[in-house]
Formats: sequence, structure tokens, C-alpha cells
Amino acid sequence: MGRSKLAKFAAIGESENVIEPGDERYGLMKGQWRTSYFGNQHPLVLEVGCGRGEYTVGMARLFPEKNFIGSDIKGARLWKGSTMAEEEELQNVAFLRSFIEKLDENFAEEEVDEIWITFPDPRPRDRDIKRRLTSPRFLELYKQILKADGVVHLKTDNTGLYQYTLEVLAELKDQIKNLKYTADLYNSDLQEHTMGIYTTYEKRYLAEGVSIKYLQFQFQFK
Repeated sequence: MGRSKLAKFAAIGESENVIEPGDERYGLMKGQWRTSYFGNQHPLVLEVGCGRGEYTVGMARLFPEKNFIGSDIKGARLWKGSTMAEEEELQNVAFLRSFIEKLDENFAEEEVDEIWITFPDPRPRDRDIKRRLTSPRFLELYKQILKADGVVHLKTDNTGLYQYTLEVLAELKDQIKNLKYTADLYNSDLQEHTMGIYTTYEKRYLAEGVSIKYLQFQFQFK
């Protein structure tokens, strides 16, 4: 591991806005994010696989009346978002260093109001289907922690992942409602959901003429 990564790991270990294994707060926020961490009852928005946290921080800037948590396992990536949030003194941002598979260990049932999945690894190989962040097993995790009217958003440049997700949602049609989607977000009537936030990857894709795919849906609770 290079010195730069080591320095970033050390930095997030000292950051108040990052919770990771080894931190005494890790695992104790479940069901307590609003009261114990943010100290309010504002809506809770989670970005899974947040990478550098650009989207998490971008949304936090726009919506001070909401709480935002970016989750990723890559500590060196989280350092970027954590640093930006600290420099801007954003009090409505936190980062969770954890595997997405452990969401239910870090969030209580119906604790989250909204989930964003922004430009995840598409995992194109068939053997990696279960690792796609829109696979049925992950959707079940999201359903567990989302409120009944909670919304899931996906933004991706990858046509394969976009089509795969629509196929999964079609198979789960009895459990899904209010599905909206477009294969070209910036030339659609859904572009309000861009919110003017562009990740590093998104800027690159748009510069290359790659269309951005977007969809949103809610779970059908009985």
C-alpha cells in the first residue's frame, strides 16, 4: 500500500464524520443515526457505494434540511468526501466505511428515507451477478431499511447494468411501484433528478458522449 493511501486511512481514522470498524461508534448507530449522530429528525438519505463521496456531499450542500450518509468499503476513496465535508463545515454529512452486505447491521428497519446508487461497478461477468448493487439480494436489503414511501435511485453509464436492473424489477413487479426510467437522463423529463451534481466519472462519460441512464422506484409494502 502506497504512502498516500496510508495517509488517507490514517486521516479518516481521525475524522469525526467517518465511522468504520474499530471506531467505538461502529454498529451503535443502528436506529440512532438521527438522534445520536445528527441530533435532529430530518430525513435520512443513504448513498451506497459512494466512492469519493462527491454525490453525498453535493446533495448535502443542496439540502441542509436532510441528513446524508455515504457508504463504501474503500477508505482511501471516502477520504475525499470526508475532507470536503469537513472543509465546508457540513454538519449534515456522515460516511460509513462498511461492506454494503452489512447495511442491516448498521441501519434499522424503516430508518432510511431514500437510497442513491450512483455509477456502481457494473460487474459485467455472469459470475458476479450477485455482487451487482441492484441484484435481488441487495434490493431485499434496501427494502428492509427503507421507509414505506422510500425511493431508490440508480444512475449509471452502463447499458448492461441498466437493462439488467429493469429486468430484475420486472421480475419483482408485484413488489415494485412507481417505476420511472430513462436511457438518456439529460434529454428526458426526469433530468430534474440530476440536481446539477456531477461526479468525476459522470463528467468523463458526458464528455465522451455517453448517455446517462437513470431509474427510480419504490417498494410495494403490504
